[in-house]
Amino acid sequence: MTDNQRLSPGDTAPDFTLPDADGKDVSLADYRGRKVIVYFYPAASTPGCTKEACDFRDNLADLDGAGIDVLGISPDKPAKLAKFRDAEQLTFPLLSDPDKKVLTAWGAFGEKTMYGKTVTGVIRSTFLVDEEGKIAVAQYNVRATGHVAKLRRDLSV
Repeated sequence: MTDNQRLSPGDTAPDFTLPDADGKDVSLADYRGRKVIVYFYPAASTPGCTKEACDFRDNLADLDGAGIDVLGISPDKPAKLAKFRDAEQLTFPLLSDPDKKVLTAWGAFGEKTMYGKTVTGVIRSTFLVDEEGKIAVAQYNVRATGHVAKLRRDLSV
């Protein structure tokens, strides 16, 4: 899959197994039978990523009540993810993808525009994967602030 190829609703979600903040492997296949939000963010402990993660944390009970789990993925190493999780009291898995293979497979790494310049990096993206492992919602270039509220409206949660 190229950097610019994006996933669409109906596509099979690319499978992955990545270490979480404690170094324990987590696989997308572990969530078969439940819906799961998989979101990609550029860097732990930065202002936008912290806001987005805290919004997911604060809405987790309602999402869980609707049968939806949450996974956050960034290129950060597990030790940095553990610090981020502990500092922000995050209660959902944060996964480490330092070689960016999963980010790339999901179309969440590639060229983007930042401050008027074209750069290569993590494209803030959110997906809803259904119980069968298919993409139900694919959102690229989402905003950190207000994104979770919009997602809840879109999903009627």
